Parts: sequence; C-alpha cells; structure tokens
Amino acid sequence: MGAAPSGAAGRYLAPRYWPTWLGLAFLRTLEWLPFRVQLRCGAALGWLVRRLPLAYVRIAQRNIALCMPDLSAEAREGLLERHCASLGMALCETADTWWSSDQRVRRLAQIEGFAHLEAALAKGRGAIMIGGHFTTIEIATRILGTVVPLNVVYRPTKNALLADIMRTSFCRHGHPIAHDDIRTMIRALKNNEVVWYAPDQSYRNKGAAMVAFFGIPAATTTATSRLARISGASVLTYFPERLPGAAGYRVTIGQAFDNFPSDDPIEDVRRFNGLLEAQIRKVPEQYLWVHRRFKGLDVDYPDYYGRDSRNPARAPGV
Repeated sequence: MGAAPSGAAGRYLAPRYWPTWLGLAFLRTLEWLPFRVQLRCGAALGWLVRRLPLAYVRIAQRNIALCMPDLSAEAREGLLERHCASLGMALCETADTWWSSDQRVRRLAQIEGFAHLEAALAKGRGAIMIGGHFTTIEIATRILGTVVPLNVVYRPTKNALLADIMRTSFCRHGHPIAHDDIRTMIRALKNNEVVWYAPDQSYRNKGAAMVAFFGIPAATTTATSRLARISGASVLTYFPERLPGAAGYRVTIGQAFDNFPSDDPIEDVRRFNGLLEAQIRKVPEQYLWVHRRFKGLDVDYPDYYGRDSRNPARAPGV
C-alpha cells in the first residue's frame, strides 16, 4: 500500500484516519483481483450506492434531467442506474491507478491518436491536453502517463492521508501541479512537456464566464485560452472510454486545435464544450454527473440543486 511521506506516519495513525486505512486496505485487495472481477465488484457497489439516500445520487439525477431532457423518465432512471455502477467501477480503477504495474495498465488500454501528440511536441512548445471529468479519469490519466512524461493538474482532497497517497501515485507516473499554480504549468510547457487537466467543472473565481453546457449557462474557466496564448502550446483533447465486456479502455487523443486560441475565449470554451458533449453522449453513464455543474456566478442564478446545494460533490484529484 502507498506509504505516507516520512515524518507523517505518526499523524496518520490518529483514530480519525482509521476508516481511511480500512478503505485503503479494501482498495489494495481489489487491485489483486482479475480485471473482470474488479468490475463486477464495482458494479455491485454501485448498485448499493444507488439505493442509499445520498446527495450525490440526487445531484446526478438532477444533472441527467437537465442535460438529457429528451430522454423519458424510464430512460433517465436507467442511465442513473448505469452511472452508479460506473462510479463503483471507478473505485476499482483507482486501485489500479495507484498500485498496478505499467505493464498491467497498458495491457488494458488502446491508445488512439498518439501521433497527434507527437506532432504537437515536435513543434517544441509543449502540449496542453484537456478532457472531462469522466468516472474513468483516474485510470485514463495513468494510461497516458505510461506512454509520455506527464504533468497532471489536480486539486488535493481534504483528507490529508488520501492527498498524500494520491500525490505519491502521481509522482511515480508523472509530476503533479496544483490547480492554481499557473507559473509551473507555463514552465512545463516552455520545456516542451505535456500538461493534462479537465476544465469542465464549475469555476467561479477570477476569469470565470457563463458558457452553455448542454444548453444551460454554467460557470466555466476560460484559462485554457490564456495558457495557450502565453506558452504557444498546442491544445488537444484527451477522452477516455471504458469498453464493454471487460475489454479494457480506449483513450483518444484529438488533433491539435486550429486557430487556438482565438480572439474570443468564450468561443474557445464553446468549441471545447461541443466536443466534450459529443463524447458524453457516446458514453453518458461514464460522465461524472455527481458534480454540481450548474452553479451560477451570482445569487440571481437558478438554484438547481435545492437542499443539496451546500453538499459539494467534486471529483478528487484531477
């Protein structure tokens, strides 16, 4: 099991971390299982999660209704059920991300479009790879890290033990960069390195704009345009897909965007959102619907989540 940094071991023996250690032991056990068995365990866990009165499930239900209004109530319920199963599978994938060998991870992965990344790096200005918060985000990041040195932009969890283990995992397969450390991102790009992040969650800090996501205005960062302009780096999409029948994963690297950044950062975001929405429609159960995506920039914006508005549902890590 991943160890905490030296000097911190005593702190992590405190009783408040005991449940975390139990969870880590469970994950470590899952990692030893065959992949097909892992997915079955994850689906079973997701079945249980769907039947618990959790805010996360209600948020996912609301997001699906907002983004997929053309689906019948029965179809939306089926999607929610599959999404919860996908969440359970993601837990197993986290175990593989943290502890499996590169050889095991690569055996499970099909990488398409790698030539697009090679062409971008050949220009010598680095590559910005952007994607979305899919339930496969952890394993997809690990897959990319097995074929190219990778800088991963992430937000640490509030649980210090998990944050340390996550960072240790990142350091084995790349270099973690704090989500607000723009200077380090630019330095990496100017060294012709790859920087990967997912800019699709609610963002209400400086530089935020209300940009349509599935036709609904959502608080969104426009920082990708600024980062690309300062660094001169190419911008490419990176989208994962968990394949049916325990066949592993397909990850796809898109072509570098032409005319990016444009003169309009909001139009740049709309362009990316269109690609992201197309990928979500391809594997809708694999998108992270538990995030409260539709939060506004002011009090006049509709409250879509009601009693769950103060229960943050954010993906850990990336």
